Amino acid sequence: MRAAQRRIPWLASLAFLALALAAPFTHAQSAGEVEFSRGVGFAQTPGEGPRTLGRGLALREGDRLTTSEGASAIIRLNDGTRMTVRPNSELVLQQYQFRENAPDNSFLLQLVRGGLRAFTGVISKNSPNAARIQTSTATIGIRGTDFDARLCSGDCAQESSQIPDAARPNAVQASAKIVGAQGEIFASNAAGERRRLVNGGSVYPGDVVETSRGGQAVLAFRDETRITLGSQTRFRVDNFVYDNGNAGDGRFLASILRGSVRALTGLIARANNRNVGFSTNTATIGIRGTGFDVQCTGPCAGEPGEPDTGLTLWTWLGAIEVGQAGQTALQVLQAGQGLFIPATGPIQPVLNQPDMNTPRPDQVDVPGNLFSAGDVNDASEGLFVFVRDGHVEIATAREVLHLGRGEAGFAGTAGDTIRPTFVPKFLDFDRIPLPTSRNPMLSSILGESGIRSAQVCK
Repeated sequence: MRAAQRRIPWLASLAFLALALAAPFTHAQSAGEVEFSRGVGFAQTPGEGPRTLGRGLALREGDRLTTSEGASAIIRLNDGTRMTVRPNSELVLQQYQFRENAPDNSFLLQLVRGGLRAFTGVISKNSPNAARIQTSTATIGIRGTDFDARLCSGDCAQESSQIPDAARPNAVQASAKIVGAQGEIFASNAAGERRRLVNGGSVYPGDVVETSRGGQAVLAFRDETRITLGSQTRFRVDNFVYDNGNAGDGRFLASILRGSVRALTGLIARANNRNVGFSTNTATIGIRGTGFDVQCTGPCAGEPGEPDTGLTLWTWLGAIEVGQAGQTALQVLQAGQGLFIPATGPIQPVLNQPDMNTPRPDQVDVPGNLFSAGDVNDASEGLFVFVRDGHVEIATAREVLHLGRGEAGFAGTAGDTIRPTFVPKFLDFDRIPLPTSRNPMLSSILGESGIRSAQVCK
């Protein structure tokens, strides 16, 4: 009897310890649920047995998801992120924290093998560094994105070999990308949709780029034009057309809507300066292969005109032609010359370069791989990413590669990153249903039958 009584405290302590060890998993935060599954797959919380993937299965932080040959699953996380876990894949919901309107929402996933197709939700849209996917090769930084990721080790090349279609060029659709960003930078497209930009973020024709108070950034264009935007500046890319093989037929038109801009024109202007121009509410600026500064306030920015507001221009390289509304004559400003068009009164010469508080665009380092491409074989081992929309950052210990809409990228096992010259066929013609598919079962069957939609990756 006494021996049994002595064992009771020890057994109670052992039970308490077991409960304490299990507590982190028992109370792990809810992460989401399975929306669709096909074939054999499991979710397993550390310390517990595997659970069969099936519609409505709850997922928790820490779960390890695995799919077998021919199996796939679509999961929905609580912030609205949706992912298709591909066949022969292993994905760990390593960290997941989400509360409505909380400032510290974040998630960290680990792609151990295989691949996924993702359409991200609130977490990645509200904070540019809150959503990441780790792999053995590189880390994927998600900036509010629709993308695919594959870890390849021979299987991807086999898929590509079965696709009769030719690979298409991996063309960069962006006119420019952001570098040297400080503070908050936003872009609004022609439809009024607003998104946040960070370093590497893409800017497209029709976009209005806006910097916050104290913010600044450099727009690096594909033709080597560089535009520095100062604090509280609004700048619109009206038209940008550029072909590496024929810069003379390119076109670059932009509007300075407000604030301070420093511009260095690129290859289009050198080939045909008549196809490059900048406009404001007050004047138009023609280019002769040029570096110049602009300050636009008051009537120039469509705002009430105080006596000291207006348009200030200064040329520090080459020359510009300035035309004013209602005047036919052009005024030419050579390097070291400037003028001021005030809210009221005559045009005044500017004798000294205005203080801009931002670097000249030719003094800002621009990553060499911002737009470059190189040969990557579909049989290469490493991480492949294709972006349908948004912005993805691929970071290794050596390099960072930024991808925008319609771009594919690769990170090799040695830490190298590159934008393939052609979109890998196993990505471009992926038969696994997208996470936003309305009928994933039908999409799966059609894919296995070789029937592919023309909008697979568009």
